[in-house]
Parts: sequence; structure tokens; C-alpha cells
Amino acid sequence: MSDSQTVIIRPVPSIVPSDSPALSDDECLVRLAKALEQQDSGHLDEVARLIGRLAVTIE
Repeated sequence: MSDSQTVIIRPVPSIVPSDSPALSDDECLVRLAKALEQQDSGHLDEVARLIGRLAVTIE
């Protein structure tokens, strides 16, 4: 028998935040466009999440 080492892989966080709803790319773009059209600074968190979601897709 040969000696082998077992490497334990720890779970790592996903690139995509888990609090984001599952959206298609098209749905994400539509929501982003609506949020930008409203020009409301209260939507900045949503805009950032949507941009992040699309950036992950592009990579």
C-alpha cells in the first residue's frame, strides 16, 4: 500500500451573495435600469448588488 495524504478542503464563501434573489441576466438588467431611472439614493444598495451580480457573470 502506498502512503497518501488526505487534503481537507474547507468550504469557501461563494462569490455570489446568498441574499440575492436568483435572477436571469435579463431580469437583473431590467431591475438595474429601473433602479437607475428612479435616481433615488435609497436604492444604492440594490444597484450595487445588481452590478455585482452582473460582474460575476461577466468574469
